[in-house]
Amino acid sequence: MIEAVTHSEDAVFASATSLAKAIREGTTSSVDVVDAHIARLSRVNPVINAVVAERLDAARAEAKRADERIAGGEADLPPLLGVPCTIKECFEVDGMPWTSGHVARVGRVGTKDAEPVARLKAAGAVVLGVTNVSELCMWLETSNRVYGRTNNPYDPKRIVGGSSGGEGAIVGSGASPFGLGADVGGSIRMPAFFNGVFGHKPSGGLVPNTGQFPIAENQALRYLTTGPLARRAEDLMPLLEVLAGPDGVDTGCEPMELGDPSSVDLSSLRVLDMVSDGRTRVHRELQEAQERAASHLEGLGATVVREPLRELRHGVEIWSAMLDGAGGQKFDVTLGDGRPVRLGRQLLRWSVRRSPHTLPALGLAGIERLSGLTSGQLGKFRAMGEELRQELERRLAGNTVMLYPSFPEPAPRHYVPLLRPLRFGYTALLNVMEVPSTQVPLGLSRRGLPLGVQVVGAHGQDHRTIAVATELERAFGGWVLPDTPTG
Repeated sequence: MIEAVTHSEDAVFASATSLAKAIREGTTSSVDVVDAHIARLSRVNPVINAVVAERLDAARAEAKRADERIAGGEADLPPLLGVPCTIKECFEVDGMPWTSGHVARVGRVGTKDAEPVARLKAAGAVVLGVTNVSELCMWLETSNRVYGRTNNPYDPKRIVGGSSGGEGAIVGSGASPFGLGADVGGSIRMPAFFNGVFGHKPSGGLVPNTGQFPIAENQALRYLTTGPLARRAEDLMPLLEVLAGPDGVDTGCEPMELGDPSSVDLSSLRVLDMVSDGRTRVHRELQEAQERAASHLEGLGATVVREPLRELRHGVEIWSAMLDGAGGQKFDVTLGDGRPVRLGRQLLRWSVRRSPHTLPALGLAGIERLSGLTSGQLGKFRAMGEELRQELERRLAGNTVMLYPSFPEPAPRHYVPLLRPLRFGYTALLNVMEVPSTQVPLGLSRRGLPLGVQVVGAHGQDHRTIAVATELERAFGGWVLPDTPTG
């Protein structure tokens, strides 16, 4: 964390909280802060392709108005006044493209702001642009036929994760202090992990999902979560405070009292150290990083417990079964723009590079049709999921968190996830458990790729996972500015 921001070059290292304070106190200006991030964006975005539509002139004008409000002595200024940010393109943003990476939606432009976007703007944030997603937000590599592929700022040959991959990449590159993402199976935490930043998946029902496409239905509205990605841990709770609370539209959202991270007693913490799901082998450097995190907390007085939880190995099946049980429109109907996609025809067109769809999207539609789980298996894994939810509630009670890998390995090379597509259970399972999870960067691997770990808490205990994330940032340094090639 940078305590004081006095020069524009400080801006691309500082937290949003520090930037807002510096702007209010006049040690820098919103215009300078926004210009510093625009300059960084202009250098890195041609290489990483994270921001897919910009509103830079509007952002500069909003920054100027923010400075005028401060100079005019206006009282009760909003908490993020003059601080730049970016928004995942699946959220409606007034005047910006709103395709979710789906060719059938090309030309669709937002006419208003999604509720979470409106809340950020009301808090004074300045939107620089919208960021890339996987097609219809349903794959862990961010690539589509509308905007192309997004590349990792630490190594452009590697993936950024999905579906909030553009957000992860632009925040990780230093060109945005924070961004807005959405997560139904890891879509905040995997991009945050692969790009070396913080990402918080809130408790189910804490933040409304209103104004994004595609949108979940029924119980799945609580499995889908809207939340922040940020380069500094201290921003997570202030952003959550801005975003949280019912809007009267999202039926899955409910009032919840937000705790204070500073109230968490780390010396009496109980840490469940889950090094693996028992199914997918975790990279040695990630194991070592998680061990360092657990040992540090233990050194503060925490009690570290290592008791395997066998149901974790069925994370993907439980996630699939519980999503299926929530009902709602099938993915292949969404992919077909309201009608089931003609899968055979599209696969043939894809083979000659003429399909408007990506292979992962077509593959998901095919898996869905073939129904990889029988009705009996679906029932079995739903029941297992309900039992696991109760067990997690018991184990996470009190002053307890769980350390759990964010993914089995650091950012893979492009296309590699197609060869091993079911390794997202580490994040997906936690969505249907409805528990909060904070992805925490833990330095870089020997290859210069980000390492990290999830900190998981009981439902409604978002402040506890954020408190641990803040301590781990203090101990291990958190986000590291990458030496991204420039375009």
